[in-house]
Amino acid sequence: MIKSELVQRIAERNSHLYQRDIENIVTAILDEVVKALARGDRVELRGFGAFSRKARSARVGRNPRTGDAVDVEEKFVPVFKTGKELRLRLNGKV
Repeated sequence: MIKSELVQRIAERNSHLYQRDIENIVTAILDEVVKALARGDRVELRGFGAFSRKARSARVGRNPRTGDAVDVEEKFVPVFKTGKELRLRLNGKV
């Protein structure tokens, strides 16, 4: 599901809301999650899961085409851990 499909489904279930308002709300929520992760905060949505960031240290990588050594800078990557309720629903136990 992409963001526009999510907005469309929410609009179908909430006909009293304008689609542009729903799109603004979804965008605002996602932007806040990104900002929190950028600050180093953890974002937890009970029953769904938790987003956090993990540091990847600097290393020497290889260019797959030429085989030359390439310095890869330290970076952060997003990590998602599913919540218990989500795992149970995916496995048909709820």
